Amino acid sequence: MKYLSLTVLLLSIGGLSFAQKLTYLELAPNQTVEFAGDIENGQVMTDLSWAWNSSVACFPETVSSKFRGKHVLYMIDVPRYSEMEIKLIPEDKSADYSLYAYQAGYITEENTVPNLQRCIRCEADYSSDRRYAGRTQDHTRTVRDILAINNPYQALIAVVGPPGVEAGAYKLQIHMKSR
Repeated sequence: MKYLSLTVLLLSIGGLSFAQKLTYLELAPNQTVEFAGDIENGQVMTDLSWAWNSSVACFPETVSSKFRGKHVLYMIDVPRYSEMEIKLIPEDKSADYSLYAYQAGYITEENTVPNLQRCIRCEADYSSDRRYAGRTQDHTRTVRDILAINNPYQALIAVVGPPGVEAGAYKLQIHMKSR
């Protein structure tokens, strides 16, 4: 595993505090890198209102129940002229995990969830009760379109377990395509 460093962020929201480890993942250009993780390392995030804020637009409030479990947070660098595909593969094929990722210039305490007020881009994938043409849903989740054209960015990736689940292993596969 290529975990480079651990940083503990202490965030406060209206008197509530949210202590979360943010793990930096080191990627390799034009390669797929795999990281192992476990939901037990996450924290429940009680305030998700940042996600449906129009300056973020990550996922709608109507699906917030998919994001009420423990959030495990990772940070990656997105170099210039690069794009990423992030795939979450739970060890348990019946697990109902969710995944989101957002880009910011640099990830700081002020723009780390749940304090996120705005971001450049946010993408999410979660189970759906609806069928979509051309899409077969399974236990994996994929986020695309995390990219940088002329300027480098940082991105935050969150793996979210189902509400009430305390532990569960998964793999994150991140493919970075670069010039």
